[in-house]
Amino acid sequence: MVLGFGSIGKGVLPLIFRHIEIHPQQISIIAADECGKDILEKFGVSFHLHVITRENYKALLESFLHEGDFLLNLSINVGSIELIEFCAERGLLYLDTCVEAWEGFYTDASLESSLRSNYALREGALRLGKKYKNGPTAVITHGANPGLVSHFVKQALMNMARDSGMTEEVPTSRHDWALLSQKLGIRTIHIAERDTQVAVPRKLPGEFVNTWSVNGLIGEGCQPAEIGWGSHEKFFPDDGARHGFGCQSAIFLNRPGAATRVRSWLPLAGPQIGYLITHNESISLADYLTIGSGESPEYRPTVHYAYHPSDDTMLSLHELQACNWQTQEKLRLVSEEIVSGIDELGVLLMGHKDGVYWYGSQLSIEESRELAPHNSATSLQVAAGVLAGMIWAIRHPNRGIVEPEDMDFDEVLAVACLYLGEMAGVYSDWNPLLNRTGIFPEDIDEEDVWQFKNFRVL
Repeated sequence: MVLGFGSIGKGVLPLIFRHIEIHPQQISIIAADECGKDILEKFGVSFHLHVITRENYKALLESFLHEGDFLLNLSINVGSIELIEFCAERGLLYLDTCVEAWEGFYTDASLESSLRSNYALREGALRLGKKYKNGPTAVITHGANPGLVSHFVKQALMNMARDSGMTEEVPTSRHDWALLSQKLGIRTIHIAERDTQVAVPRKLPGEFVNTWSVNGLIGEGCQPAEIGWGSHEKFFPDDGARHGFGCQSAIFLNRPGAATRVRSWLPLAGPQIGYLITHNESISLADYLTIGSGESPEYRPTVHYAYHPSDDTMLSLHELQACNWQTQEKLRLVSEEIVSGIDELGVLLMGHKDGVYWYGSQLSIEESRELAPHNSATSLQVAAGVLAGMIWAIRHPNRGIVEPEDMDFDEVLAVACLYLGEMAGVYSDWNPLLNRTGIFPEDIDEEDVWQFKNFRVL
């Protein structure tokens, strides 16, 4: 059963038939609209038009699903935690690309910022993990990012260890991964992404254009900006706050992620200013690579997203903010309309003696269309993560609730990299102060920023 049939559903369905032995009659799609129904008819997959709510999800899903089945949740505004528990109690495998909440959650002004965060949603899912330990596998937050980028980090650490002349023995526990990261001197990890895809026609006033889920980006963009908070940090943001519960691996800012910008770097794009939009990997990677616990561990890297979407999406976000986060009248998801560009998605590890190291996918729209139908470069990167996560769950059916960091990175990447285009690993001497002209005075500790011992929102 697939919930939702937006850009990712359309993109992953051909891959499921290509890699998983299954008959079209074994797959059902539930979606809130009929977009893409013509694609399903070509595959011979059954389609059911339903809006899933708190009140009807159990009865609706029970009419389709039986023990041993797989629920692939690609929906938005449907509570993931309730679906995860539903599957755990009925012996169903499960995968989603983010921990979602019910409609209205992200813009509910009556909720404290802390409770509208991905941190809070993750803590809720992890509490279920303790309840259903060794139950049917439920892979949470496994698309491209969150998802594949956590495996990119592990591969990047192994590459850097090899290049540094350290042992190439693969760590076997989260403590060993954290110890390797500490030994390599990693202070900060950016999930650094640049989307240069161009669609025709271009964005018009009053229109939100995106290369993946429009409502998904608006929802997470309106959540508080979130940062996995490193043990080396010397200052605390003026509008920052800690959560009063949970693992304390992250903080949040009292402002939307889509109103917060940060400096980063990618091999092809070069220096960029991206949005610090909340993502689960910012929290889970920081937690996974922690030595110690609580607010002041022995070691923890700072982790956050640094996202530069397509130019038309940048304009869309700018317009959205200007309208005080009131969504535009027209929403347009582009895929077939894209005429050029790439999605460069990877992880930027900072603090190593040889400079920064970026590792990730450089996938063009032309290559994505050669690799799989019904995809943009962006959607195919996510679909690759979904496919690889599904195959891993089928191979490991009794692992309970797992995050990407809990999975076998090499096993996952062996599948995903079939659809990620060029996988590049590049060192650079870039840092946030490189080529800063100093035309205005700034209060910056240059030595600490140069050594990446102090993260700043710039």
